[in-house]
Amino acid sequence: MTLTMYGIPNCDTIKKARSWLDAHGVAYQFHDYKKAGIDRALLETWVAALGWEALLNRSGTTFRKLPEAARADLDAARAIELMLDQPSMIRRPVLLDGAGIEIGFKADRYAARFAA
Repeated sequence: MTLTMYGIPNCDTIKKARSWLDAHGVAYQFHDYKKAGIDRALLETWVAALGWEALLNRSGTTFRKLPEAARADLDAARAIELMLDQPSMIRRPVLLDGAGIEIGFKADRYAARFAA
């Protein structure tokens, strides 16, 4: 299965992750949330595997700009709706391949996962 990176191209963490993958010769496809959106079924699969708390980027500007009422009393269903409406709220990057799902970027985790 092909490695797919999900995110937005202007995100600094995405830039670091892409640079790391490129420097280490790891082939991947990039899925731009801003242009292509995110599929509900795929997002629900990620939530089932990782939990909505791990996927929802509460520290990002998009989430912090929400009205307090939208941020209060979150559960999986409400978090999924927020992330579908504004994919910038999904923690980045999300890597998906046959080995599973990886969120965020840490060079040591990538090195362990993609060691030849």
